[in-house]
Amino acid sequence: ALFTAVFFEKYRALIMLSLYLMGIILGIICALILNRTAFRGKPIPFVMELPDYRLPSPKSVLLLMWEKAKDFIIKAFTVIFIATVIIWFLQSFDIRLNFVGEAQENSMLAAVAGFIAPIFKPLGFADWRICASLIAGFSAKEAVVSTLGILLPGGITSAFTAASAYSFLIFTLLYTPCIAAITTIKKELRSNLFAAIVVIVQCIVAWVIACAIYQLICLIGG
Repeated sequence: ALFTAVFFEKYRALIMLSLYLMGIILGIICALILNRTAFRGKPIPFVMELPDYRLPSPKSVLLLMWEKAKDFIIKAFTVIFIATVIIWFLQSFDIRLNFVGEAQENSMLAAVAGFIAPIFKPLGFADWRICASLIAGFSAKEAVVSTLGILLPGGITSAFTAASAYSFLIFTLLYTPCIAAITTIKKELRSNLFAAIVVIVQCIVAWVIACAIYQLICLIGG
């Protein structure tokens, strides 16, 4: 919503729709590939008895809304808040724990993010501050925006073009959701190795798709 409002004001709905459709289509493609590779064989019979459909009561709807809202509030004031504080600390101090002030390029965060920044140059964003937001996104995708808010006091227009902004949205959409998702994957697959492979594959797929679309936009736009 933030990026579409800034870079694609006239095409907000189309940009959002394209992201949703891209996620759905890639999900189907990955499912088909896994069905023919990792999960080959006869499917296990599965029967589940569904209850009768009834119109939900206002009380049950309100309770469900409260549970979802409470979960988000708890997440916003725990995971997201903690991630923001950690990013601020890494941004404000160097390896020797000296306060860097406005010289953010000397911070611990700049050292880590700057190391991986060249990987994202073909995607249109090789700024260490953008890479730092993606690192923070492993805690929760919501932390991406809060991190950009900390590291880009001049606003996102100072670090993105329309093409790189769309590439960034695609990568953010497709790479590993968050630590909670990784934990769930680990429990389901019962293997640290397979969970790590899933994370790596998700990041590679996100990079390839974002890079291809960014290069295509640049090619068409000259």
